[in-house]
Amino acid sequence: MGKMGKKRKSRGRSKGGKGRSEYVSCTNCGSRIPVDKAIKTTKRVSYVDPVLARELKKSGTFLPKVSVTKYYCVSCAVHAGIVRVRSREERLGAE
Repeated sequence: MGKMGKKRKSRGRSKGGKGRSEYVSCTNCGSRIPVDKAIKTTKRVSYVDPVLARELKKSGTFLPKVSVTKYYCVSCAVHAGIVRVRSREERLGAE
């Protein structure tokens, strides 16, 4: 029985050789995933209604935007279209 092959050089993580890493919960399904394996998305969101925001901007009002960070497990990120399944050639080009 030979050694099992490795699909990715990084084994799907950004940890390197530092041992264990902390866990985060997937925003979509709630499963616990290592923070270096999770797909992280950050979006700047305004809590003001877009129609009202347009009117307020005309009058020169400053509208603050809040950064919202979400973590997804790989299967939820693929399902939501945040990341795609890539061929071997595409993966080797990126790594």
